[in-house]
Amino acid sequence: MAKKRKKRKKRSYAAKPAYTPFMRLKDSFMYKRSLYIIVFIVGFTVFAAIAGVIYIADNYTIKNVDVLGSTHYTTKEIEDMVMTDSFCHNSMFLAAKYRNKSIEDVPFVEKIDVDIVSKDTVEINVYEKAIAGYIAYLGRYMYFDREGIVVESSLEASDDVPQVMGLDIAHVVLHEKLPIDEDHRGVFEQILNVTQLLDKHELHADKIFFDDDYNLYLYFGGVEVSLGKADFIDEKIMQLPHILPSLEGKTGILNLEEYNEDNKITQFEPKNQGIVSE
Repeated sequence: MAKKRKKRKKRSYAAKPAYTPFMRLKDSFMYKRSLYIIVFIVGFTVFAAIAGVIYIADNYTIKNVDVLGSTHYTTKEIEDMVMTDSFCHNSMFLAAKYRNKSIEDVPFVEKIDVDIVSKDTVEINVYEKAIAGYIAYLGRYMYFDREGIVVESSLEASDDVPQVMGLDIAHVVLHEKLPIDEDHRGVFEQILNVTQLLDKHELHADKIFFDDDYNLYLYFGGVEVSLGKADFIDEKIMQLPHILPSLEGKTGILNLEEYNEDNKITQFEPKNQGIVSE
């Protein structure tokens, strides 16, 4: 017998609504509205950013810079070390750049701190190394501190620090102590004391010289000042601002070796002439 075929049920498809002109208008309106919103947001963001940049540029531009503590560098040189580009002339940018950070690796300087005083004023504090003097060594100038440690090496001699001569030094190593026998280690602190006294009395010695017995001599142009040992060194140097002006242009030796509380006589011996006492 022939098998009966099962009748397939016909699927019924619901008729899709027609895409009317109203729906096209609605979709077009929603698209345009979304586009307008995006454009508005982008435009507003750009406008706000430009307005913010203009406000910051107008109100946070640095107009006043105070540099404190610098003797080896001019104010302009310190400013150039801190404000390295045009962005650094903005106090907000500068504050972010140097927040919890100091400038280091500057010759003769321990560190440089930058403080924002106000939106248009910056204070730069320079902390210099306590340099006692320098010696000439193999074509370079080696600067040392009160402990005799060589802190800098330079091709240029400083006008603010005296050259020290007469020390018997065989070799020099940067960041190490100058090789002097232990009995005379105090000479470096003595040098720093002398340079500080000279600064205090606004005097500038061309050089400091020690003889074989570590007697001290200062040179001011053609005048050699013999100070002897370290005894009464403060009192001896204190006399120089009163004596040196009268010796300007002269050549000779000013003897203060015996100067003390009881003996206040000074002697100047002009070159190739007799001794003059005061």
